[in-house]
Amino acid sequence: MEFIKKDFYTIEDLLKVVEMLRDPVNGCEWDRVQTHLSVRKDFIEETYEAVDAIDNNDKELMLEEFGDVMLQVLLHCQMEKEEGSFTFEDVVNALAQKLVLRHPHVFKGLQVSGVEDVLNNWEAIKNDSHGHTTISRTVNAVPHSFPALMYAQKVQKRVAAGGLPIPDKKAEIANIRRLLDEMEKRDNASQQQLADLLFSAVNLTRQHKLDSEMVLREKSREFVKIFNIFENLALQKGLAFDTIEFAVLKELWIQAQDA
Repeated sequence: MEFIKKDFYTIEDLLKVVEMLRDPVNGCEWDRVQTHLSVRKDFIEETYEAVDAIDNNDKELMLEEFGDVMLQVLLHCQMEKEEGSFTFEDVVNALAQKLVLRHPHVFKGLQVSGVEDVLNNWEAIKNDSHGHTTISRTVNAVPHSFPALMYAQKVQKRVAAGGLPIPDKKAEIANIRRLLDEMEKRDNASQQQLADLLFSAVNLTRQHKLDSEMVLREKSREFVKIFNIFENLALQKGLAFDTIEFAVLKELWIQAQDA
């Protein structure tokens, strides 16, 4: 298969590159033996790296990481093309068809009153096209591979959208307070109690129109930032964590927070 080097490549060129990498005779020794399962982890890692670039608003890194994510898509499509199942062009067509179908306010002149209407229409059309006629079907359709917080919030959102009563903010705060009181009285906590606590916290976060995954990620990043400063302060004073007094530790932590 002949390939001409260029100063600027198109999507057609990229498809040809991936096909050549997968060529069973002249292709890359690594690329041509990969399967959907063997590169599954790579797909996840590349997606997280792209998200990190977005979070850091790093345009140069976005350019690179978006390409890496696209490569994963193209590799999977090439594998299916080799099997005679579908092609990249089929994926493009399916996506375009879905976008047109789920945006009747853009392509069919349907009147909407705002973003909420748009989202409600999207979910209704999605459920109809997937045959999700019950709440259970919409809930079971949530991918089990989602991170735990994302999975919990998505499940709760779909249950709530189906009209099933779930604890409101006040009721959920009461649930959390009750769970904490029980754990304090016993000076212990079971796995089930901790699971209930986390699930209630996710529901409370969701009802405040926030994303649990993002909220905890930002909190964790904030903790790491403060801890780095805290550890540097301790090292500067020649303090060891295994012997440091709690009062001193608390004072250093406050200094790190204010830094």
